[in-house]
Amino acid sequence: MATTNPIQFIQQVRSEVAKVVWPTRRETMLTTVMVFIMAALTATFFSLVDLIIRSGLTFVLHAFQ
Repeated sequence: MATTNPIQFIQQVRSEVAKVVWPTRRETMLTTVMVFIMAALTATFFSLVDLIIRSGLTFVLHAFQ
């Protein structure tokens, strides 16, 4: 592996950073809102699944007492 001196390394890093395409403010906000919506939907889904399983277990445990 070839070694690079620190100055060449910094130049390469700067050229690579210049190629980065940063999202716009609108894209960032839209993505953030979508993450919150998906988190809320996921939390709701797992809460409902938990409720169904808990109700089923409660029914089964009380039926055999």
